Amino acid sequence: MTEQPVFSQLGFSDQEWGLLVGLPHAVLTAASAAESDGSRRTLQENQAGLEGIAAGRESGNWLVTEIANELITRVGDPEAGEELPALTPSDPEAYIADVLTRAREANTLLREKVDEGQAGAYANWLVTIAEQVVTAAPTGGILGIGGDVVTEDERRFRDQLSAIFNA
Repeated sequence: MTEQPVFSQLGFSDQEWGLLVGLPHAVLTAASAAESDGSRRTLQENQAGLEGIAAGRESGNWLVTEIANELITRVGDPEAGEELPALTPSDPEAYIADVLTRAREANTLLREKVDEGQAGAYANWLVTIAEQVVTAAPTGGILGIGGDVVTEDERRFRDQLSAIFNA
C-alpha cells in the first residue's frame, strides 16, 4: 500500500500545496528585490529570509511546520550552514506583482481549506519573513553607517503583503 503525501492528507492538491510551499521563498526574493541593494546586502537579506523560513519549523502550527520542513528540504537548511542562492529577478516590479497575486490566491485557498488560526499563522509567517528580509541590511549610507533601514519600496511590499491577508 502506497503512503499518501502529506499535502493530500491535509486536503490539498499537488498544485495547491506547490503554491503554499513556494510562496515563502518567493516572498523572500520579492522583499529583497523591492530595493536594489548590491550583492553583499542581497546576501544578508537572503540569509535573514532563509532563517525566517527555517523558523517556521518550530512555529507550533502544523501547517506552517509542514510547509517549512518541506521548503527547507528543497532549498537548504541555514542551521546546517547551507546557503540559498540569491535570486535577482530580471524585472523586479513584475516579480513583486506576481508574488502578491500568488499571495492573494494562497489567502483564498487557505480560507477555503483550513481554519482561521491556521490561515493566520501562515500569513503571519510570510509577513515575518518579509520583515526580516527588509530589515536585514540598511540601504544607502557609507560603510554600513547611516542609510535607511527599510526603504519606501520595501515598506510598500511588506505592507501590501500584510494587507492581502488582513482583507
